[in-house]
Amino acid sequence: MSQYTSEPRLRKRVIVVGGGITGLAAAHRLTEIAPEVEVQLVEAGSRLGGVLQTVHEDGFLIETSADNFITNVPWAVDLCKRIEFEQELIPTREAHRHAMALHRGKLHKVPDGFVLMSPTRMWPILMTRLLSLRGKLRLLGELFVPPSTDDDEALGPFVRRRFGREVFERLVQPLIGGIYTADPEKLSLAATLPRFLEMEREHGSLIRAARVDRRSNRANRNTSGARYRLFAAPRDGLSSLVHAIAARIPQGSIRLNSPVQEVIALENGRWSVTCGGQEKSGLPMDCDALILATPATHTARLVEGFNAALSQLCASIPYAGTALVILAYRREQLARPLDAVGFVVPEIEHRKILAASFSSVKYEGRAPDDHVLVRVFIGGACHGELLERSDEELQSIAHSELADILQINGSPQLTRIARWTGSMPQYHVGHLQLVANIEQAVARWPTLQLAGNAYRGVGIPYCIHSGEQAAERVVAQLTSQRRPDASDTRPR
Repeated sequence: MSQYTSEPRLRKRVIVVGGGITGLAAAHRLTEIAPEVEVQLVEAGSRLGGVLQTVHEDGFLIETSADNFITNVPWAVDLCKRIEFEQELIPTREAHRHAMALHRGKLHKVPDGFVLMSPTRMWPILMTRLLSLRGKLRLLGELFVPPSTDDDEALGPFVRRRFGREVFERLVQPLIGGIYTADPEKLSLAATLPRFLEMEREHGSLIRAARVDRRSNRANRNTSGARYRLFAAPRDGLSSLVHAIAARIPQGSIRLNSPVQEVIALENGRWSVTCGGQEKSGLPMDCDALILATPATHTARLVEGFNAALSQLCASIPYAGTALVILAYRREQLARPLDAVGFVVPEIEHRKILAASFSSVKYEGRAPDDHVLVRVFIGGACHGELLERSDEELQSIAHSELADILQINGSPQLTRIARWTGSMPQYHVGHLQLVANIEQAVARWPTLQLAGNAYRGVGIPYCIHSGEQAAERVVAQLTSQRRPDASDTRPR
């Protein structure tokens, strides 16, 4: 029976739109918990993985977007275990699990125990050159700042209120900016870092709360910036994880080069999906449930025909973009050693780069022994205009900045540029209410689910969790629709 017809089928069919890590997780979860369901995953592009892509070239392992994931939330690691991929994961190199920050043109270590904006150790803070004496005294004054009663607050005002302007400008802004590429004056704390709001409410002070955390988690005391011991990456790159998930999805269930042109809501909660890009372009597929694992901007277009209100809500989630310039150098070209996982650049340094990650220091097997591999981030919500520069200009910006900061002689041996325009959803203040409104609108269509990083968390583990939750809700809905009949002998 052709998958493009609307003839009666013995099996339930679920279509997953989007072949990024979210869609793959959703399709895999469907086959895992409901093998009787027919799954069709359709992807507009020529490959799976979405923004995740690993390139092997001349002995280098190059990640063109994310290069790892955090393990203190379980969903990515759990999936790796279930597909027998856990043995492929490697940790960051233990000797270099700290970050640097640029201060007046020089790199300085982020104080040990300072994790995002949670100072767990006072002595390294008091000794750092990143803060003036006045800035350090103001940081200590956080102990006496009363908690706010706001349910949500932008990152910038929150940090300045609690720690002062200098801590925000020199430490928090660049560290958080490197994660979310967001405008800190708009970034919702409740949607991105709710733990810090909880710490303020429960303990009245982030310093007091951090002391409590330190007693229960002493292993983190010598890390800085982010808890790098909690990050992992596939030995052979993130594309190997993408392929491992895809290999667990039944053969014939994945269609590439199939952009969805139209989605129509049918009777009884069923759907019609029309794809283009292949021989049978324009012929619809029918399905019993639909998962849209697409960016919110794309989702808005797909749902517009049957739910204008939902479309408007999805379209109201803003996005920012970034460019990633990957540069390789011979070790002898660097006058100073790379002894950290990377560095961040505060806005007040007035540079054109956001951060740099030392891939060959962070993980083994990323570059030949006599070379280093560096990934430079440009753009973000505050500097989107830089993405309009040509590839040659971006390469020149990245190299000139690195050459000045790291004392590099000569030109890079290898350069690659990846542009991710409009790829990063921005969680502005009020984001959680917006998502609640989206979920309420979707509830009108029980066999429709939305998934992805636009809603309740960015990063690979959250994308996996979102996709798996969507699959579980779909299976629960299809199960509730069944009406067993003693005369019905169809396979379940």
